[in-house]
Parts: sequence; structure tokens; C-alpha cells
Amino acid sequence: MLVQESVKITSGIFITFSGNCKKALTFYQTCFGGRLHFEIFPQKLPGYPEIPVLSGSLISESIIIYGSDLVHNEGRNIGNYLSVFLQCKNAEHRRIIIGKLKSVHKTQSPGNHEEQRLVEIRDVFDVRWVLGI
Repeated sequence: MLVQESVKITSGIFITFSGNCKKALTFYQTCFGGRLHFEIFPQKLPGYPEIPVLSGSLISESIIIYGSDLVHNEGRNIGNYLSVFLQCKNAEHRRIIIGKLKSVHKTQSPGNHEEQRLVEIRDVFDVRWVLGI
């Protein structure tokens, strides 16, 4: 009889940072905790001030974020069609995450977030976050 092993499938998000992947993932670690891992390109590349991150990851209890400094041939375009959704445990947990993400964040609409089901913010890396409760 063949015994089938249970496989846990985990999904995450992948963000192209174009030159500041290590800084971004380290920042997100201060927000969400977890473990960082980086694979660095073996040499300096033209157009990058530092040796670029080939791939990086932050794995925490609440989110998995993958990233890279290397961009697609068409370049990196920031748009409003994509947001990272994070389900928070409760309003207090969401308030803490908002405080961490907005500590260096560019714009935040004022208002009482306690009563809203979904709150959207944008951080310094121009990543849009939708935080739900």
C-alpha cells in the first residue's frame, strides 16, 4: 500500500524592488518578524550601486515575502492595480501593523481605522497594503 505524504502548500508574494530588496525585506522583518534569507548576485552589475539581491525571502507566521533586485526586461512600473492583502487577528493587531508600516510611509488617509473592515496604506517602497479584520 502506498502511503501518501501530506504536503503543505504555502503561497507568498513576490515583489521586484529594483535595487533596494535587502533594505525592503529587512524593513518588513521589523514589521512582521520572521527569518530572512538572501541569495546575492556573484558580482556587481552596471546600474546597481551595490551587488544586487538575486532572490530574497522573509518567512514569518503571518506572511511570506519573496523579492529580487533584478527587474524584467520591460522594467518596473508602480501601479495601483496590485495590493498585498494581510488578514489581521483583530483591530489592535492591525493598528500595530499600520504603525510599523507607516513609520516611514509616504501617505496615509486620516480616519478611524478601528471600524473599517479594510484599510489600505502605502509604504516607503510604494507597496500598497490592504489590512483586513
